[in-house]
Amino acid sequence: MSFQAPLFLLALALIPAALAAQVLARRRPARYVVRFPALPTLAAVAPRPGRLRRALPTGLLCLALAGLAVALARPEATIAVPVERASVMLVTDTSGSMEATDVDPSRLAAAQDAGRRFLDRVPDQLQVGLLAFADAPHTTLPPTQDRAAIRAALDGLAADGGTATGDALDGALRALGPRGEERPPAAVVLLSDGASQTGRDPVDVARAARTAGVPVYTVALGTSAGQVQGPAGVAIPVPPDPEAMREVAELSGGRAFAAEDADALDEVYEQLGSRIGTKEETREISAGFAGAGLLCLGGALIAGRRRHGRLP
Repeated sequence: MSFQAPLFLLALALIPAALAAQVLARRRPARYVVRFPALPTLAAVAPRPGRLRRALPTGLLCLALAGLAVALARPEATIAVPVERASVMLVTDTSGSMEATDVDPSRLAAAQDAGRRFLDRVPDQLQVGLLAFADAPHTTLPPTQDRAAIRAALDGLAADGGTATGDALDGALRALGPRGEERPPAAVVLLSDGASQTGRDPVDVARAARTAGVPVYTVALGTSAGQVQGPAGVAIPVPPDPEAMREVAELSGGRAFAAEDADALDEVYEQLGSRIGTKEETREISAGFAGAGLLCLGGALIAGRRRHGRLP
């Protein structure tokens, strides 16, 4: 928390000074003493207020002064707020290697489930698009707030073909539209389990994404033990390529993740939702301290009148 006018915090020094003055005033003997002949009897029958009740008016008054002093200093807090009109493209690999079951029930099914949870967790203001690819991009939905359309497209994905990562990234950038100073923030989430096999070099597209101000967050899905069934039932190993994915992320200004199972992938998407869907913004919070100070002042007035017939 920071303050726009911190000099007003010096007023907090008045609180201990006022408490000290009150203690000294209570210890000072009265100038006029009235003697009562039956003082012990009166002291025995008179009600004696508890220590907390005696200190309550003074304590509330001190809290009121502190709250008002802090409010005058105009405190500011940095909070996370939804990014208006921000856009994210989910780029999902649907090549044949996504049929591997080293991630239960399969790599593609895990990616679909995590994508649905991602849609549930990001702010409503975030516009989400989808691009699925194999040998080439085959399903493209531009960014929208229509979550039902994105879910339907996710549900219809099937694994088949090769991997054209560069072409997919280029298609995602085109779907986000031309970038400029007035354009809202945007990002790409690339989920793939292998190196690019055809089409444009993803490294070149990653550099173009950085120039456009669109970071690419990559997720390498699967384990080194992943296999798919080839011709005649021959097992074909399909390990992920996290190094290639990391290079794309770093060159674009994004971040690389490695998710080896469905639970880890879910955590990755949760982190992406909080990183992309919100931004830090500084807001003044003087009203809260002023309101608390006024409430304490009112409480001190009521408590003081009930005990002394005056303020403490």
